[in-house]
Order: sequence, then C-alpha cells, then structure tokens
Amino acid sequence: MMTEDTDRHAMKMAKKKAARDKIMATKTDEKGLIIVHTGKGKGKSSAAFGMIFRCIAHEMQCAVVQFIKGGMSTGERDLILERFSDVCQFHTMGEGFTWETQDRTRDTEMAQAAWEKAKELIRDPENRMVLLDEINIALRYEYLDIREVVTFLREEKPRMTHVVLTGRNAHDDLIEAADLVTEMELVKHPFRSGIKAQIGVEF
Repeated sequence: MMTEDTDRHAMKMAKKKAARDKIMATKTDEKGLIIVHTGKGKGKSSAAFGMIFRCIAHEMQCAVVQFIKGGMSTGERDLILERFSDVCQFHTMGEGFTWETQDRTRDTEMAQAAWEKAKELIRDPENRMVLLDEINIALRYEYLDIREVVTFLREEKPRMTHVVLTGRNAHDDLIEAADLVTEMELVKHPFRSGIKAQIGVEF
C-alpha cells in the first residue's frame, strides 16, 4: 500500500513538474517592475525591506526614501546606515505620521522634497531598486499629485529599475500602472489586544 501511494505521488509530482516547466519556458522577458504593497495588514514595509536586503546581498545598488516615518531608530535603517551605506542610500524625509505633525503645509513640503529625491534616485540607472516607503500615504492626503507620480514611473523610470511603493490605500491609478500589487489583509493584530509596537517586529 505504501509503495502504491509513493508511486502515485511520484507520478503526480512528475506531471506537475512537466506542466510547470512548460509554463516557465514561456517566461523569458526581464524588466524593472513597479511593485505596490498596500492593504490594512502588517508587513508592507517589512516585505519591501526584505527585497532591499536581497539586493544588498547580491551587491546591487539600491536606495530607500521614507516619506512619512520620522527620525525614530529602526532596525532596518540602522543596519543599512551602519553596514551597507556603500550599496544602499537611505533617506528619511518625513517628520512623522500626519496625525503627529498636524501641519499640512509642512507635510506637503516634506513630501515634495522626498519625491524630488526619489526621482533623482530612480533616474540613476545604477540603482536597481528604489523603495518609496509610505508614499501611498502622501498620495492619499494629496501631498503629491498621483498623475505626476504615475507619469514619471511610466515615462522616466529606467527599463531595468524596480520601484517599490508601500502604504495603505494605494491609489487606483497606481495599482493600474503597477506590474505587481500585493494587498496585505488584516486578520488579527496584537494592537487590538492592547499590545504596543515591539522592537524586532514593528521596528
């Protein structure tokens, strides 16, 4: 009986591999992707930084622009600045979340400055990936013009450069322009049980 199950499983996996190999043989193109991480669930920036660290591991030049988060210490920023600044530029341009700053004019100015830095980094073909962390928040509050952002990504992004855009409530136009969109779904979060953000998990 065990032998029959093993043989049946092997045949099933062989068919699956053949089908998979056939599909993979048709995937031959390469291009820089527009990648969006959105949704109410945790993990948008975390997943994006995972890709940044992959680039670092492959010694690929990359860069990060943080649109909202202020000067608080985070593990990813401290590690990149201390050990990998030769491979990854890191620019924290925001001054904190909008409900903390409570100054729309200042927030708009900071978002515009961050966008100018982002465009500079994306235009540089040496940067294989540029992470625009929490840019979706700046777009949601209309600190930036969504039309300008989408037009820039479509027309000026170098062909082989990946751009990752994170934050809740991604604009429909950005989702339409993107190559890869992931929505993080909130199923359960410890914050609702009175547990605060913790080192190593949130920052």
